[in-house]
Amino acid sequence: MVDPTSDLGEDVSEDDAPRCATCGDPIVGSPDHRVTTRIEDDSVETIHFCDDDCREGWTAAAVDPN
Repeated sequence: MVDPTSDLGEDVSEDDAPRCATCGDPIVGSPDHRVTTRIEDDSVETIHFCDDDCREGWTAAAVDPN
């Protein structure tokens, strides 16, 4: 996967691009790309989303899994 802190340009392939945690689509050249970062037990986890709707859907599912 490409370093999530780098600019994701057009030269990033779908195979190397991060995937949306909600819908699973590869995130390539998306100006609406969102990232949530968590630190737990001295490790960093980055969670990628296509846009705010996917991020909000993931957050809502984590709060209310029903």
